Amino acid sequence: MIAVGLMLLALVGGVVYQQTQTEPMPLETSYVFEQQRPLAPFTLADQYGNAFTNQTVQGKWSLFFIGYTACPDVCPTTLNKLAAAYPQLQKIASNVQVVFVSADPKRDTQAKRLDYINFFNKDFKAVSAEHTDLFPFSRDLGFVYAMVGEDSDYQVDHSASYVLVSPRGEKIAVFKPKPQPGQLAQILNAELISDFSQIVQSWR
Repeated sequence: MIAVGLMLLALVGGVVYQQTQTEPMPLETSYVFEQQRPLAPFTLADQYGNAFTNQTVQGKWSLFFIGYTACPDVCPTTLNKLAAAYPQLQKIASNVQVVFVSADPKRDTQAKRLDYINFFNKDFKAVSAEHTDLFPFSRDLGFVYAMVGEDSDYQVDHSASYVLVSPRGEKIAVFKPKPQPGQLAQILNAELISDFSQIVQSWR
């Protein structure tokens, strides 16, 4: 009877342990993908004209978001917030990089991207490519964008989420903005930092 009791206790303990291990993280603003797939092969260019490829994200936590330098609201707000959050993100993972993906390659030249990103943080990346390369890359990350308007006055509608890629080059999570009464939907820095910390610690 004692032996049977110990076996039952061991089985119950095993079930409790497994449930604890698979319990979802209490994330505030993000969603971790069940299947973490590597990014498809891509080639873009950064603000210095250097190639930005799958190899560039290896060994780094890469936080991507998409936009354009003429964006009137979402992009400057996002970059200001990320610049403020960056020191805390670095404390969690010193190998974190923030990558701004320009969806407006016609107007966002290398020089313009360099000036634009340096205004917020010189450590950030500002990458782009022709639409033939940019569209499949952005779609692979789960971003969407579209030109709205005519001639040179067009605007670019684009996603406002962030996507986190692991040091193995795999898409691991998406951070989504929450509606704010009377304000633009946004990702709060406190929630970003908390979720990022949990994801990084869990990945390790």
